[in-house]
Amino acid sequence: MSKKSFSVNYFVLIPLVFSCILCIFLVYLLDQKTTNTAIFIETLQDQISTIIGISGFTAIFLLGYIVFSIFGLNRIIVSGDNQLNVLIGKMNAARKIIEIIFKSKLWATQVKTFIDDEFAGLSFFEVKEFYKGKSKLAIEFLEEKKGLDDTDTLYLELKSLLFTQPKQKNLPTTIEYPMQYNPAILEKWLEHKVGSGLWYHFGYRFGDFKNTLDLEALHERDQDKIMELANSIDPVSFEESSFNDVFLSKFGEYINKNLIPKLFEAQSNKRNSLPKTLQLLYILFGLMVVLGVLTPLLSILLSLPPFLLILSYSFVISAIVFMVISGLSFLSKTLTN
Repeated sequence: MSKKSFSVNYFVLIPLVFSCILCIFLVYLLDQKTTNTAIFIETLQDQISTIIGISGFTAIFLLGYIVFSIFGLNRIIVSGDNQLNVLIGKMNAARKIIEIIFKSKLWATQVKTFIDDEFAGLSFFEVKEFYKGKSKLAIEFLEEKKGLDDTDTLYLELKSLLFTQPKQKNLPTTIEYPMQYNPAILEKWLEHKVGSGLWYHFGYRFGDFKNTLDLEALHERDQDKIMELANSIDPVSFEESSFNDVFLSKFGEYINKNLIPKLFEAQSNKRNSLPKTLQLLYILFGLMVVLGVLTPLLSILLSLPPFLLILSYSFVISAIVFMVISGLSFLSKTLTN
């Protein structure tokens, strides 16, 4: 991503620097010409209508390009929003599955008691970041859990998926299913590979945990609801699945490697402002109107100092050179790609 950003800046920066140098040079050259040749200022005044015409045409062209680009950008944003909404809907459905599992009787009694009573204010993120020393509760948890199996960590992991804020400690009475997820919680889920615990406990190591994770404890109605939600998330991946350890392992891997990364990327890529290139063109449009149209016009009407007319000519010429060079650079880049 940084490489792409550098590439875009490279194709804009060089023409911009060159045009600025050209503008300064033209200002100096025309000023010297005006000082050394008395009638040269009259020559510049005779060409005012031409420079206004060129500037006006260029400004209209820039405005048309900006408006056209904004309409195209809006279509991309709407399309991106539709994709983002789909992913948010899938994430909400996945969290509903997690909520059913988390609140079920699947867990051994001592696990729920250990977490909910003795470590009620502990989060999965604090346990994973115990080495930072920010949570004494996490260190106490790791010391006291040595005699238990690892399903208590899975319990905390699923609980973290029901959070909407990374610093959240306890679940609300009613689980929230937001219209847009906090990027901070998505980053935490990604950082600590939330969802992989399901794959580990029900797939890779299920033989070690099947005596403490009672799948039969989930009511058949809840199992059907889980499968219905899973098929709404991805009918291809879960089409022939039934509720068992294999499904839960696949579901955890899907959340960890597919759903959360895609949702994070979609929210990160959403743009609410104009790209820098369009911002630059809009600035150029404004300067073209002010220096290329208004300044020459006012210099005639108000007999402004000759230097302003020199500045106007120099800017218009250098701006056109900038557009030509940057346009050629963009075209060259597009063809090579």
